[in-house]
Amino acid sequence: MRILGITLPENKRMEIALTVVYGIGRPRALHILKTVKVDPSVKPKDLTVDQENAIRKLIEGFKIEGDLKREVAGNIKRLKDIKTYRGNRHARHLPARGQRTKTNSRTVRGNVRKTMGSGRRKEEKT
Repeated sequence: MRILGITLPENKRMEIALTVVYGIGRPRALHILKTVKVDPSVKPKDLTVDQENAIRKLIEGFKIEGDLKREVAGNIKRLKDIKTYRGNRHARHLPARGQRTKTNSRTVRGNVRKTMGSGRRKEEKT
């Protein structure tokens, strides 16, 4: 089953398979399936053509994939342009929501910086 150019995994349950699409998480996937009256545990290969078309039509009403990515990128660019605190944090690749950076924040800063222990050399025993 393909939705907007994205192939859904055939052997996963529908509620999980729909989350492959950017902008659809578990709650939205369950909402879509409930609206179309499809069992969440059914697999995409077992859907009828009518069910596929109903799901496809409902999803096309949401802002997903390219449009959503463009909007998020535009929001971040706007924050950078008006030089807000959050925009500066995004520009420096640091956490934007008040998390600590002395430890952690590996996901935003990258996994390059490894800790070095206490920073002191071990003394040799004679």
